[in-house]
Amino acid sequence: MAVKPDWLRVKAPQWQRVGSVKEILRDLGLNTVCEEASCPNIGECFHAGTATFLIMGPACTRACPYCDIDFEKKPQALDPSEPLRLAEAVARLKLNHVVITSVNRDDLSDGGASQFQRCIAEIRAVSPKTTIEVLIPDLCGNWEALELIISAEPEVLNHNTETVPRLYRRVRPQGNYQRSLELLQRTREIAPGIYTKSGIMVGLGETDAEVISVIRDLRQVDCDILTIGQYLQPSAKHLGVQNFVTPTQFDSWRQFGESLGFLQIVSSPLTRSSYHAEQVRELMERYPR
Repeated sequence: MAVKPDWLRVKAPQWQRVGSVKEILRDLGLNTVCEEASCPNIGECFHAGTATFLIMGPACTRACPYCDIDFEKKPQALDPSEPLRLAEAVARLKLNHVVITSVNRDDLSDGGASQFQRCIAEIRAVSPKTTIEVLIPDLCGNWEALELIISAEPEVLNHNTETVPRLYRRVRPQGNYQRSLELLQRTREIAPGIYTKSGIMVGLGETDAEVISVIRDLRQVDCDILTIGQYLQPSAKHLGVQNFVTPTQFDSWRQFGESLGFLQIVSSPLTRSSYHAEQVRELMERYPR
């Protein structure tokens, strides 16, 4: 693997706080994408007492070669107690903002939409002041399933486009770029009050012009929030990093996106989909719906 530049170094976490979050997660039998996907910000986020919960996992039905989530195990039946355990974790961690994501569950008729809906409902019941963000898969284009998630009224609906169209076959072989854009557009049309969000990773061989084009496409479907971060190779068996993008280039994309009218763009080497996601609460105060 290529040698990481200095700007990708992260501070060592304070393991006492990290350990307390992990203890709660283990006690309740919950998964986080922070751990399953080997996120470089796990120390910072766990130290701050936050996590992105991974439901319906940890086994995924897709084999995206950039992702560190397990796809070799057979997915298990949905656990009806998972929404209750998730809601308890949110309460015990005293989260102001929670992010719920999932593995792809293409084996389920609704892609797991009903489990998202139940998780949102249980969190609302015990932590009504907590804002909820869902980071969802493309549901194989099942728009009735999308409407089911939307009906639970999360404050933010996030779906990552991940990369530029030219690289989809190699990076996201079971995904579809236009389908991802349509999901975001349909969300905006069905529920104008929900903030929509997407994210892309760079360093996989895309050009500056291709990134600019994706930013334009996302704004054309009225996406509110965009995250752009550096792809990091989880292991030798995953796709390799083609280049490390400089902080200056990330800042250039941020400025371009802001000029198009995004409400918020978080663009830096260590940015991930849910990194500092709680900042959306400030955004909601500035741009109420």
